Amino acid sequence: MTERIFNVLFLCTGNSARSILAESILNHAGKGRFRAFSAGSHPAGSVNPFALELVKQQGMPVSELRSKNWDEFAVPGAPLLDFVITVCDRAAGEVCPVWPGQPMTAHWGIEDPAAVEGDDEMKRRAVTKAFRELTTRISLFVSLPMQKLDTLSLKRELDAIGKLREKGQ
Repeated sequence: MTERIFNVLFLCTGNSARSILAESILNHAGKGRFRAFSAGSHPAGSVNPFALELVKQQGMPVSELRSKNWDEFAVPGAPLLDFVITVCDRAAGEVCPVWPGQPMTAHWGIEDPAAVEGDDEMKRRAVTKAFRELTTRISLFVSLPMQKLDTLSLKRELDAIGKLREKGQ
């Protein structure tokens, strides 16, 4: 019996760093059980170079990564989404398109590494911090017994994952 593949869309305003990182991490950590996408309400038009650099360093593919509008996922023929997860506070407060399939939603707010000002090392540290936080949350997400949880329990688990904070915050 083939296991179901869950489609997950990560949303951010610019779709240049956080949602891109989340897409990469889940596609890697999900080991074929999940298919991740990312998009933005107001896409930057390019992927943050420090996010790309880190994804490459982690041995994850980057060829498919691009900054795109969330409207791509609300049109006929778009993948049916099981989960839509916002990773920035601004996108969480925006009116989203109507997603086909009525996916479960959650908010996992992560500080925006693309907004960090300073030298390249400061920017790399910010991207690395976001990557670590997302990796922790996504590891918990992929370990959930999806087939055994009812909708309400699954929603509670997703929301709890979003409330995690890195030690020291």
